[in-house]
Amino acid sequence: MAEIVLNDENFESEVINSEIPVLVDFWASWCGPCRMLGPVVSQLAEEYDGRIKVGKLDVDAFESLAMEYGISSIPAVKLFKGGRVVAESIGALPYPALKKFVDSNL
Repeated sequence: MAEIVLNDENFESEVINSEIPVLVDFWASWCGPCRMLGPVVSQLAEEYDGRIKVGKLDVDAFESLAMEYGISSIPAVKLFKGGRVVAESIGALPYPALKKFVDSNL
């Protein structure tokens, strides 16, 4: 499954009310490390299809959501379970590190 493009309209239904864990990538198009993390997040979305959802939120387009979740540096990833943030990481991670982050928090 490809990543879900998150926005103000679908964040609650796709993330907060999700029956499975959701990894949210907070990013911006001008952010170099965000562009480096993008393919890693895509690979993870494919590998974990059906076990977790993976969403991307453009912090420039949806500043209020970024502020609500305390995003002050990007890229930032947060893992939501039951509508709550259970883990978070800041910075571009290589695939093995992001996979370990997800596995250790599922």
